[in-house]
Amino acid sequence: MSDPTPVIDDLHEEGEELDRLVAGLDEEQWALATPAPGWSVAHQIAHLAWTDRQALLAATDPDAFAAEVDRAIASLGANVDEAAAEGAAQPPAVLLAQWRAGRAALDKALRSLPPGGRFPWFGPPMSAASMATGRLMETWAHGQDVADALGAVRTPTGRLRQVVRIGVRALPFAYAAHGLTPPAEEFRVEVTGPDGELWTYGPEDAAQRVTGPALDFCLLVTQRAHRDDLAVRAEGPDADRWLGIAQAFAGPPGAGRPPKGGAR
Repeated sequence: MSDPTPVIDDLHEEGEELDRLVAGLDEEQWALATPAPGWSVAHQIAHLAWTDRQALLAATDPDAFAAEVDRAIASLGANVDEAAAEGAAQPPAVLLAQWRAGRAALDKALRSLPPGGRFPWFGPPMSAASMATGRLMETWAHGQDVADALGAVRTPTGRLRQVVRIGVRALPFAYAAHGLTPPAEEFRVEVTGPDGELWTYGPEDAAQRVTGPALDFCLLVTQRAHRDDLAVRAEGPDADRWLGIAQAFAGPPGAGRPPKGGAR
C-alpha cells in the first residue's frame, strides 16, 4: 500500500464513529461491563488511548519508544491491563478528552511520515499504512466490545476491508502463536463486503478456501464472536484449522468468546 492516506482516513472515521457512541454516556454507562472480563466501557476507551499514545511515541520518538519496549516487553500483558485500569479510574470527561487528543496527534503524525518511512513497534517495524491498519482493527474490535455492552448494533462499513486484510496477512503469526507451522500453500479467501462486493485474497485456483460475510470474518479474527456463531466456512483441513486459531492482533492467543449457539 504505497499511499497511506486512505487507511489513515478510515482510521479517523472509525474513531469518530466510536466517539459518537460513547460521547453522551453517563457515569453508570461508562462503568458497564463489556464482554472482556474485568473491563468496563471505560477500560476499553482507556486501552485505545494508551495504545494510541504508544503508536504516537513510536512514530515521533523511536529511541524513547525502544526504551519503553525494553521496559515493558517482559510483562506487556500486565502493562496493558494496568494502563487500562489507570485510565478507567479517571472521570469519563477527562478520559474522553485524552483519547480524542491522542487520536488527533497520531493522525497528524501518521500523515507527516515520509513516504516509505518505518518506525519500531512491539513486533516488526511498521509503515504508516500498517500502523493505521492495526489501529483501525483495534478501534473496531474494542468498539465492538463497547457496542455489546451498550446493546448497540453498529452498521458495517467498507472500513471492514482493512480488518479483513490484516486478518488474512496475520495468518503466519496466528500459527506461530500456537507453536504451529503454517501450511506451505496459500488459501483463497473470499468474503462479501457490506455493499455486496466480493473481497478476495490468495490464488484463485487454491485448493483450500475460506468464504463468508466480511463482518463475520472480522468478528472471527478479532475473536469478538465464536466461530460456531458465524457464517464463515472453510474448504480443506488446513483452512479449517486456521479458522480455529485465527487472530488479527499481536500477542498471545486469546480465550475468545464462548459460543452462543449459532449458524455453523
